[in-house]
Amino acid sequence: MRKFIAGLVMGTALATAPMMAQAETPKNALVMAFAIDDIITLDPAQIFEFSGAEYAGNTYDRLIGFDNDDVSKIYGVVAESWDVSEDGKTFTFKIRDGITFASGNELTAEDAAFSLQRVILLDQSPAFILGQFGFTADNVKEKIYATDDSTLVMEVDKPYAPSFVLYCLTAGVGSVVDKEEVLAHEVDGDLGHEWLKTNYAGSGPFKLNKWTAGESLSLTGNEDYWDGAPEMKRVIIQSVKEAAAQQLLLEKGDIDIARNLEADQLAAISDNDDIKMMSKGKGALWYLGLSQKNEYLSNPKVREALKYLVDYKGISETILAGRSQIHQAFLPEGFLGAYNENPYSLDIEKAKALLAEAGYPDGFSVTMDTRNTTAIMAMAQSIQATWSQAGINLEIIPGDGKQTLTKYRARQHDIYIGRWGPDYQDPHTNASTFAWNPDNSDDAAAKPLAWRNSWDAGDLTAKTDAATLERDDAKRAAMYVDLQKAVLENGPFVIMFQETEIASMRGNVNNFVLGPSFDNNYYRYVTKD
Repeated sequence: MRKFIAGLVMGTALATAPMMAQAETPKNALVMAFAIDDIITLDPAQIFEFSGAEYAGNTYDRLIGFDNDDVSKIYGVVAESWDVSEDGKTFTFKIRDGITFASGNELTAEDAAFSLQRVILLDQSPAFILGQFGFTADNVKEKIYATDDSTLVMEVDKPYAPSFVLYCLTAGVGSVVDKEEVLAHEVDGDLGHEWLKTNYAGSGPFKLNKWTAGESLSLTGNEDYWDGAPEMKRVIIQSVKEAAAQQLLLEKGDIDIARNLEADQLAAISDNDDIKMMSKGKGALWYLGLSQKNEYLSNPKVREALKYLVDYKGISETILAGRSQIHQAFLPEGFLGAYNENPYSLDIEKAKALLAEAGYPDGFSVTMDTRNTTAIMAMAQSIQATWSQAGINLEIIPGDGKQTLTKYRARQHDIYIGRWGPDYQDPHTNASTFAWNPDNSDDAAAKPLAWRNSWDAGDLTAKTDAATLERDDAKRAAMYVDLQKAVLENGPFVIMFQETEIASMRGNVNNFVLGPSFDNNYYRYVTKD
């Protein structure tokens, strides 16, 4: 592995001196070990995975951004400024001058309109983020349009809280792609989708150099970036799933940053003067998704029992040591309306009684699709052990990120253990996936987590929609607390932890940014001593 990474770095033509006994990465290259096997696509209209989102956040400019240290502060990126009509239904954006795509084409309001339209027309996993504002394939070109090179207009169907609309444009679907470049690669009306899955058409601080699925991702600094060229001329990310391997590479100096160290590795490097650590609370939640197509899991007593069969304290303190806190509601702490009570704890006898009430005193057998990284496998094995004490035979089905996610999104799982991160900083981001499911049919247009787990959310869907129209923050927060309580009691989810991300890095690496969401982890400010 060490030789592979050294070769990858040398292959960028950045190494200016022979590798010494103590390896050292080039001063103008950022080299990371990071489990990026979940990347399925590089098209921002389709990206819906953690690693893919981080890629898009560093390579594409979005219409709107927010302050990582105070997410209530929204600012313009591609959209320099905006106005909202008196009736609250028309948003008019002034597009910033002087932004140039990697192709050399100038970014205009037409590119921004095309990018938003394209999200709806392609109808990939994240399309619902814009679709919730009434946009459809039939009307989106009439509702989102450019009036000139510097003016973008977006007409929503209801007078939503303005911050809700703007926060959605901070998401990956707010990424602006180069219309001319994308359409030059269009095949059979696919709006360049097949091409953009593995190519690039953005204007961000870094450009795609090469992606080898499941192996590596390399980026090139954009020397003409409108907001200042990054000091790092290359970013090289090697997909390393084993935490111990990441630790070894970091200690030897073969990489600058290890992104996925586990509790044992973090403890082992804590006294190493050549290594430092930074942490950031994330909005990401660890949870179990329980398919309601499964006869056992569709029983409410069984779902309740499973919530008493997780060793929350043990997993948090050992497997996820320092990298999580127990959190059982769908809004992460720090969001408007977050419910921070945790009513469930490990209670084998109570779980057994609930299973008996459900008609399964001897338990049952079920499978769980599990991404084969160190922490997730360890969590799955802990859950397997505690469930067995109540008679439940849990078969763990390991797979890489792409395999497990693809199966989950096709509703072909029994149980999925995974991590969910908010798509934007408004509470609707999680309410609209955990508590909202307007169509539970297999061919539904919207496919939130409730849909993936085949759960008809009933009147919670209407209540979730109503919360988006409430402009009084206190009233809106109370609505979200009620939604969380309802899902906590009846939903097909066992929500367990809220994540804290830790990046371990060489002492000479400065200004790496961890944000509240994974697409707000930024490379552009990195310098090296």
